[in-house]
Amino acid sequence: MDSQSQNTSLQRLQNVEKRIVRVLELAGGVMDEMANPSGPRKELINNHCSEFMQLIKDIQVTLREEIKSACEYRPFEKCDYVPRISNEICCKKLEYVISQFDNMKQTIEGYHAAASDHMALD
Repeated sequence: MDSQSQNTSLQRLQNVEKRIVRVLELAGGVMDEMANPSGPRKELINNHCSEFMQLIKDIQVTLREEIKSACEYRPFEKCDYVPRISNEICCKKLEYVISQFDNMKQTIEGYHAAASDHMALD
């Protein structure tokens, strides 16, 4: 993600923040209107609710896009750390297996030597 796309992403998130503030203002306005002693004005409540719902949809769309964009951002995509470490681990595993084979070879040679000694005594 380059500097330009980071700036536009930040601007979109700042606009989301402004929309959230507006959503809260609308919700407060509806609550005030519902508490109006002379009764709520239906047209005002309808307008506030319509704007509220539209802003909620806009916020959801923008946040989904920003999350998707953030998931696509892979700053370490060309980093060779993981493959390099995997290779080092594989080498250590192979060294361990070789040492186990060496131990097995010594055990087998010891067994053959003992068997030869035993056969010579018979």
